[in-house]
Amino acid sequence: MSQATLDDDELFDEAATEMREDVESSLDAARAALPEADAVWDAEADNTLGVLNGLKGALDTGDAEAHLRDAKKWFAIGRKADAFEDADDLENELAELEETLGRITTAHEQVGELTATIPELRGLLEDAESDDAEE
Repeated sequence: MSQATLDDDELFDEAATEMREDVESSLDAARAALPEADAVWDAEADNTLGVLNGLKGALDTGDAEAHLRDAKKWFAIGRKADAFEDADDLENELAELEETLGRITTAHEQVGELTATIPELRGLLEDAESDDAEE
């Protein structure tokens, strides 16, 4: 192997390119793990609880958070090493995906709370109806 093959600058450029590819690949994997828009919008159920359970399942982000974490990790290392010529696009994509994932996670939690509340609420309403019938 010649000395030119092991040039530090050349190796650094190669590593920087691979690092950017790793960030982009992790971003793509995170996006692919997000729920599909139609799955969140369309509902097929016989009652409200069925709709909520379906929505809760549709809002599952799977491995998106792990992929986003990998992308952020490689981005942070690359940025700190000043390995990216133009990191603004990656930084914007990371922020956008993090915001989307955060909103989906919040919605998932809200639907989970509703899913737990609806049967209790139904029971309370049934009790109120039976109290009215008795009077």
